[in-house]
Amino acid sequence: MNSTEWLLRSVQSVSKGLQFKRADAASAPPTKVSRPAVASVSASATADPVKPNGRSTRERLDAVLKHKEEALSPRVLRRTLLELQSVVDSQVSEVEGGRRARNIATWYANATPEQRRDAWLLMSEQFAPNAEKVQVARDQYAAALGTPEEGQAEIRLRRAFVSPRTRLLQRFSAFPEGMQFLVDLRAELLPLLKTEKRLLALDSELENLFSTWFDVAFLELRRISWDSPASLIEKLIKYEAVHAIKSWADVKNRLDSDRRCYGFFHPRLPDVPLIFVEVALVDELAGAITPLLDESAAASDLTKATTAIFYSISSTQTGLRGVSFGDSLIKRVVETLRDEFPRLKVFSTLSPIPGFRPWLAKHASALIDKLSDKERQALAVALGQDPAIPTLAVAAADFLAAADKVSQLDEKSPVRRFLLHCAADYLGRQLDNGRPLDAVARFHLGNGARVERLNWAGDLSTKGLKQSYGLMVNYLYDLKRLDKYRGLLAQGKIPVSSKVEDLYI
Repeated sequence: MNSTEWLLRSVQSVSKGLQFKRADAASAPPTKVSRPAVASVSASATADPVKPNGRSTRERLDAVLKHKEEALSPRVLRRTLLELQSVVDSQVSEVEGGRRARNIATWYANATPEQRRDAWLLMSEQFAPNAEKVQVARDQYAAALGTPEEGQAEIRLRRAFVSPRTRLLQRFSAFPEGMQFLVDLRAELLPLLKTEKRLLALDSELENLFSTWFDVAFLELRRISWDSPASLIEKLIKYEAVHAIKSWADVKNRLDSDRRCYGFFHPRLPDVPLIFVEVALVDELAGAITPLLDESAAASDLTKATTAIFYSISSTQTGLRGVSFGDSLIKRVVETLRDEFPRLKVFSTLSPIPGFRPWLAKHASALIDKLSDKERQALAVALGQDPAIPTLAVAAADFLAAADKVSQLDEKSPVRRFLLHCAADYLGRQLDNGRPLDAVARFHLGNGARVERLNWAGDLSTKGLKQSYGLMVNYLYDLKRLDKYRGLLAQGKIPVSSKVEDLYI
């Protein structure tokens, strides 16, 4: 292309863009803008407005000039698209396709976040299923319903929905580091989904593939001990998400003779536990985390251990969000522990309640209103009001401030009792679209556990106080009633013990 042709093409492109913008502006609803905001807009910005999420890759591929906020120019974007298309070229072998994908991954490693976003947009928008083929297959399937051709029509419809994007991502998984590359890519992608809806297709494709690739049938359960490679133990320290590991002495204590740690591993990520659980073997239900993490405490006598306490479960790969294997991990670990320690009868967690404090801040007033006059009077007096006044009001702010003084609240304190009532209500009654409100509760109750016991001052660390005023909870895995409790939850009823029920307001 000579300079004259390039100039003509540029002018035509700009003209088309201006026509498009004028039509867009004419059809858009009027926007109210304050004078200071208008005054601060530069001339170039006024002349070149963009859509909230920018131009589509289709528009950019047809353009000559790039917009200011775009990372890759149209020329580079076209070249990148060709390289991505070459990965799924039907004429190349799996090995060659994997090699080409690896070359792109090498470029990606050095790309800026904005350039990576452009690559994601190409994968999401330019590798979609063929809309015409999908429509034809859908019409054929609708016409074939109830006829002998229905099965074949369904197969054609399924095939029509398979996108070139699937093949592209499969080629990336072909080279040795490819699986980790895709998991990391999705982890980087996830935070943008709320504002960049165009990436939803790519995210959904990745999640669907991961659900197959990381099925529990392909995962290996391994025990992690003090004799494991140092690099693996370092990963425990890095990824521990519930109770931070502070030192090598701390991690050694968690891997002592009376402890067990198990992780799920994938053959393509052999050195990284996808999820791991830490277990303490004790002789009774644990109510506080400090004794379990006490480095100076002697190891428990395993011949007397009757109870397995799951006190930490951590996922290591953000990119695998939505891929469920935590429930399978617990079941496999229970089976393994029962084989090794036949005396074990009780399997329970000692869990944080991460959503309790923010929830209580919003609902304390409503919960106070549920109290009887006698209970409200006792709470008001405990908060420092004059008991001679016949009718006392309780301000939510005063109660919440008093609840922060956990160490000063004895067993008979009305503030302490009411805080436990609130926690029982939160864990045993609060649902969101049929699911427990608390994230940790959702996980364990969804696996068939029940809310067994609330524990006062279970975690007095800064994190524990910030999450739940130091409260912790035991979720009990009653192996004979897992299906029963799952059934109750499906009906919108949270399974709880009688001790927790007795705490309801």
